Amino acid sequence: MSSDAPLPMLGGLSAADFLRDHWQRRPLLIRGAFSGFECPLTPDELAGLACEEGVEARLVEEHGEGGPWQVRHGPFDETVFGTLPERDWTLLVQAVDHYVPEVAELLEAFDFLPRWRLDDIMISYAPPGGSVGPHVDQYDVFLLQGMGRRRWQLGGLVPDDAPIIAGIDLRILERFEVEAGNDWVLEPGDMLYLPPGWAHHGVSQSDDCLTLSVGFRAPSADEAITSFADYLGEQLPASLRYSDAGMAAPGDPAELDDEAVARMRRFILGTLDDPARLAQWFGRVMTQPKYVDQLVPNETPTAPEALVARLQEGAELIRSPGSRFAWRALDEQDATLFADGDGAECALPLARLLASEAPLDAEALALPGAPELLAALLDAGSLAWADEFEADEFEG
Repeated sequence: MSSDAPLPMLGGLSAADFLRDHWQRRPLLIRGAFSGFECPLTPDELAGLACEEGVEARLVEEHGEGGPWQVRHGPFDETVFGTLPERDWTLLVQAVDHYVPEVAELLEAFDFLPRWRLDDIMISYAPPGGSVGPHVDQYDVFLLQGMGRRRWQLGGLVPDDAPIIAGIDLRILERFEVEAGNDWVLEPGDMLYLPPGWAHHGVSQSDDCLTLSVGFRAPSADEAITSFADYLGEQLPASLRYSDAGMAAPGDPAELDDEAVARMRRFILGTLDDPARLAQWFGRVMTQPKYVDQLVPNETPTAPEALVARLQEGAELIRSPGSRFAWRALDEQDATLFADGDGAECALPLARLLASEAPLDAEALALPGAPELLAALLDAGSLAWADEFEADEFEG
């Protein structure tokens, strides 16, 4: 697909136009982004998901028994929902795309953005008046209205040190002023894009209001520096040390002079400035799964010969829900395949296949190194047999 082709989900903008004018720059309201949209799950199904062990969920009550803006964390007992008031509360469930295939399919609509930047799809339910207060997110988000109506108000870019309400388990802004013209009610299929740092406030206007939030990963500077330093530290030899050969005699042996600081600066920057290592670290960190315990490794290693035989019999492998893949070319023939925080060197066509949405069946065996890599990914839990996964889902 050409980046210059108009996209209905972007209101007729092309990917190039959107990335130039809006991505990480300014909001965009798209009426009818998903024409005739029907939410892939009901409020009752979302509540049921919030009751399951291992699912990250929160209940936010604007007027809770313990005071304003009370937050409870799941998993919840289903009886909890019968005790809630008729208005002014919100249920939020993270990573619904990991559990509901129909929700995960929505991510294909966002293929004009790097897949490794996607984080998850959170879905929130609220009766009339439900919200989580005016706040700021430090990541890009598309807010797709799935059911009912929600009013969104925007307050512009907010500085990092903007005061927040103290004493509650939410980062709600103390002051929120709506910018003129940035006040809309979204209907099912409408979508609002927000860049990082933009103050916003969404309030349910009707019964059974569901909003799908497609969020994106953006490591902070402290997270990135610490993670990259840890990655380098595992590889650098102990013999690589600070050196001051050829230095002049110090005027005062107790002084930490400018030249000593400059030598250490050159030492650190020279060690960090390694594009090849940075790329390998970056691929690993951006494919780390959101929930590590969702990956279930095989207890018994898979023999590549057995995997080949099963694929040739018509079986198919799938990418496990929540798994993340990306690739980076090393040269014209080879690449690194990044999968769930790990990396493996393989043939470039094989890396591209595995990181795509294409089926993984017997045809994949024609690519060099496929049996061994597929077996390794199956054993790591990044891949699963389609028939076994479907059976597990049915039993669950």
